[in-house]
Amino acid sequence: MKFKETKAKIMSMEVEIISRETIKPSSPTPPHLRTYKFSLLDQLIPPIYTPTVLFYSSGDCANPTDLTSQRIQLLKQSLSKALTHFYPLAGKRKDNLSIDCNDEGAYYAEARVKCTLSDFLNRPQVSMIHQLLPSEVSCNESNKGFHVAMIQVNIFDCSGIAIGVFLSHLIVDGTARSNFFKSWAATSCGFERPCPSYIAPSIFLQNDSFPKELNFMALISPFLKTGKSVTRRFMFDSSAMAMLKAKATSSCGQCPTRAQAVTALIWKRFMATCAAKYCAQKPCFMFHTVNLRRRASPPFPESCMGNFLWLAVAKCKAEADIELHQLAGAVKEAVSKIDGNLVKQLEGDEGFIKFCDSLKGLRQELDHKEADLLGFTSWLNFGLYEVDFGWGKPVWATCAGSRDSASDYFNSVVLMEAKSGDGVEAWVFLGEQDMAIFENDTELLNFSSVDPSPIP
Repeated sequence: MKFKETKAKIMSMEVEIISRETIKPSSPTPPHLRTYKFSLLDQLIPPIYTPTVLFYSSGDCANPTDLTSQRIQLLKQSLSKALTHFYPLAGKRKDNLSIDCNDEGAYYAEARVKCTLSDFLNRPQVSMIHQLLPSEVSCNESNKGFHVAMIQVNIFDCSGIAIGVFLSHLIVDGTARSNFFKSWAATSCGFERPCPSYIAPSIFLQNDSFPKELNFMALISPFLKTGKSVTRRFMFDSSAMAMLKAKATSSCGQCPTRAQAVTALIWKRFMATCAAKYCAQKPCFMFHTVNLRRRASPPFPESCMGNFLWLAVAKCKAEADIELHQLAGAVKEAVSKIDGNLVKQLEGDEGFIKFCDSLKGLRQELDHKEADLLGFTSWLNFGLYEVDFGWGKPVWATCAGSRDSASDYFNSVVLMEAKSGDGVEAWVFLGEQDMAIFENDTELLNFSSVDPSPIP
């Protein structure tokens, strides 16, 4: 099976902000919760925003304008109620160690989009998605005094809606982010969900002597590049995923997960891209972020706020004939090392020592001047397509593509759920030269299509 790249005429899209305000919690935060201290794991995370955009069709109705107005009011009212439980999201970053939960509220803007939702989704331009997110900041900054949560509700000409959200990565990882969306939506529908848990700072104890040379950005700094990063979406539909998983299955019958199979293929073809570019095979590191909630023994509740993340790292030597199942096995082995014993060692008063020792070992492992690095984050099984505010599930759930301007970046991949079935959308971020080779890779296109419409 071979997929063809989707060729689409670049569309224009004008987005006009029509209002700005802050949405405060419906009930005040108690004084003893006024300061939220980051956990030790939060201290590892760079001060950036994570972008999410959920697209909703207007549906069939006689008066879509009136209905949209009602939906907007419901969004604001339910957000206010949800922020009572997610109170750090209504505050501002105080410093490198805490959030001031001052109830100033989440930033909230409404915008008009001068096109229909179907026109946008028929030929989506990932570089335009940033226009549907709050323009006051970029993904790469979550500075002191900034809102922790920033939301922009976009209304298309057809009355379709796109909800664009920036949440500070210092307080939420992917699981916590999806919990916020689900709680906000449940509140909108009059349902209740489990309240978020804020146990992380009492388990992974903050340390004000945390060495900056061991944070995430310092670890990957040897692999940072300057220039223009390009984003492409590679869609692996259900049938392609079944074939890919079969091909990545080892001779002893170990079948990889969706994430492991797609990671192995993209890692393999990225190394082929680098070999074509440099006319030589180079060693290449792969890392995956791992959710520690499920790795702990016993597991931590999925409702835990904060960052419960660690890095699983694997290295492929300069080998041109490495097999797909070998790479899938390397990914699985790297993830399996993040277990309950490691989590336990990071807890309590002695956790900081193990934390620093582990990161020093990781830094030493990544200290390879001739190697490449490809970072993976999986948003699979987060349930974003179940976020229903009362008028249907999203027709598309996305992150955001690279901006057109030059900046520092590293080669990375975000694995997203496809709208239907067991498919995967792989959002790949590479430099222009690398992407020109990668997006035309024959083996990759045997399983995926490039930038297709997310709607049937």
